[in-house]
Amino acid sequence: MKATIDREICISCGLCASTCPEVFQMADDGRAEVCADPVPESAEDAAAEARDNCPASVITVE
Repeated sequence: MKATIDREICISCGLCASTCPEVFQMADDGRAEVCADPVPESAEDAAAEARDNCPASVITVE
């Protein structure tokens, strides 16, 4: 499973990083970034939850 973020549209709310810190983190520029590729099996549900709850809908998990 792979996660991606459209960082240009990210609103920097931090929800993904707080929901699934194994896969998402906040970068130095304040926007979210993916920090695990591939998504660890143990974090797949949390990554999907982060995707589903992202207020900007910028996360893809496939």
